[in-house]
Amino acid sequence: MNTKTAFSVIAPAKLNLFLHINARRKDGYHELETLFTFLNFGDTLDFSLDENNQILITGDTKGIADTDNLIYKAALLLQKHTNISLGAKINLTKRLPMGGGVGGGSSDAATTLLALNKLWNTQLSIEQLAGIGLQLGADVPVFIRGRSAIAQGIGEQLVDVELEQKWYCVVHPNQHVSTAQIFTHPDLKRDTPKISGDWRAHKLTNDCEPLVKKLCPEVEKTLQWLLKYAPSKMTGTGSCCFVEFASQVQAQDVLDKLPHTWQGFVASSTNVSPAHTELAAIFDQ
Repeated sequence: MNTKTAFSVIAPAKLNLFLHINARRKDGYHELETLFTFLNFGDTLDFSLDENNQILITGDTKGIADTDNLIYKAALLLQKHTNISLGAKINLTKRLPMGGGVGGGSSDAATTLLALNKLWNTQLSIEQLAGIGLQLGADVPVFIRGRSAIAQGIGEQLVDVELEQKWYCVVHPNQHVSTAQIFTHPDLKRDTPKISGDWRAHKLTNDCEPLVKKLCPEVEKTLQWLLKYAPSKMTGTGSCCFVEFASQVQAQDVLDKLPHTWQGFVASSTNVSPAHTELAAIFDQ
């Protein structure tokens, strides 16, 4: 089968290595500073061309209606934006937990835009795709740009950074944390001063962590358990927690000891999103 009309791409996880909330704006959004990196682990999306303008989503959609499905919404937005008369069949194999803070839904949406831009040959730039992606969520442009970056503003101002490759054991304590609930909660810390100079010289934290631990004791339990092995952190608004190592063996050792009530995975970080790497291998030969 021609790889140009049918192919598979990873929709990778992201980690927030820190997340500072500087202020709440009058429009309800938050000024923040965060450091994103990508992992070589994620959902898988299989794409195949449909000549009839239909968009069909199959696989691990958990019964989510198309109108609420970010993959479907992304495909529809690109169709409308480009007036293309082609469609696609998209199958989702879900590995990233919902409400885990690893960007599953945003990554699926971004990967859909990147892949359909190639499949349909719509030739939009990364900036144009990021503009479409922003309509689907604040994290979507990060996945579309596909580079480790510090994000500022409401998450739309991105500065690429080069990070040393690390191995992570990421643990999901089978809890769903609502991003909206955290960002609207009166107890959220919203006054961390902006970083000046080199971010590496600062004490870096996740400002959402104290609140999430209070609202979701299982997250606190996870962070405490991981502390036996390395400094533990929470990603995004939770509920996934992680520890960082120099080697895969160390990260796997922690995963092997994981309590059976939790789930987890081991992955290495990468400065370029695996979705970009894979699409380049398929289309830029």
